[in-house]
Amino acid sequence: MTEPLKTQPLKTEPWSPFSYIVTNLARFVEPGDVAFSGVNSSMAMLACLLAKRAYDFPFTYINVAGGVDPEPRYAPLSSSDPELARESASIFANEDFYDLCARGRMDLCFLGAAQIDAQGRTNVSVIGDWHEPKVRLPGGGGAAVMLPTARRSCTWRTEHSTRTLVDRLDFITGGGGMYGVVTPIAVLVKRDGRLRLDSWHPDVTVDEVVDRTGFELDTSGAAPTRPPTEAERAALASLDPDGTFERDAKIRG
Repeated sequence: MTEPLKTQPLKTEPWSPFSYIVTNLARFVEPGDVAFSGVNSSMAMLACLLAKRAYDFPFTYINVAGGVDPEPRYAPLSSSDPELARESASIFANEDFYDLCARGRMDLCFLGAAQIDAQGRTNVSVIGDWHEPKVRLPGGGGAAVMLPTARRSCTWRTEHSTRTLVDRLDFITGGGGMYGVVTPIAVLVKRDGRLRLDSWHPDVTVDEVVDRTGFELDTSGAAPTRPPTEAERAALASLDPDGTFERDAKIRG
């Protein structure tokens, strides 16, 4: 592991942990991408809608509600809401998403995770021993199928801690295609087979990010995260005008 950068928090125009996660998820979208957000993934949904409103390049947005480049009148609370199919170019079924991934045509998938390890593998199955788990999780339809087959997969956690970014997963649900992870204080990107620090929230130090990560974290080449642009701020404000999503997220910064 490289020596952590000895930095003090940088005082910049503040942004909340919620806006930090949504904005940096949106920044994973690249021109021409086919990007997908799944079930129970409101932050990924907001990120894709933010990218549509804030960035001046084309990409295709597909969601678990079946919409393909929809034009929703508002951001629904559920990422499976039929509003996300409004004015859609076509309607996709679940098997269509999996088929698109299997054929190598899905550029970017946003998939949730309970635990993430240094190799970018995820656990959405159980916490604790498989035979006597402390918590049973939803399971890994998307993680098991789409994580290994999408060109890039990204995930997020609403807390940055050693219980979510772990040295050893309680169960390996899926792996293979992880590209990036966003937390309230950092952005991690996978390089040479391991997640490394790409950037950190200017209100924390690199040492704090390292201390709150359960695996050895390479910090070489990392830099403070760029502040949100005016276009990004305006897009997120239009999607969450009364702060409902931010309150519901209950993010632990």
